[in-house]
Amino acid sequence: MKDKDFFKLVASVKEAGQIKSGKKKPSRIFKITPPDIKEIRNKLHLSQREFALMIGVSTSTLQNWEQGRREPDGPAKALLKVANNNPKAVMEALHT
Repeated sequence: MKDKDFFKLVASVKEAGQIKSGKKKPSRIFKITPPDIKEIRNKLHLSQREFALMIGVSTSTLQNWEQGRREPDGPAKALLKVANNNPKAVMEALHT
């Protein structure tokens, strides 16, 4: 690695630390809002129990998401986004 590139990387890591500690504002923020989970479930014509089993979460977790008490994160959020855009593909891939 060239010195120039190394120093840019170090500066970037320091900047990330400042942003995380609140000393600096990020230049941009990405916020992915989860789609309406109940609407997705209804598109698939599944009960809460069936949908929860299909995507690998508990029924209570699904209920919390639907009622806005909790928000899905990570892979669950990505799966729900795909399910919102192409419910048939998700049903074919996950229906057991």
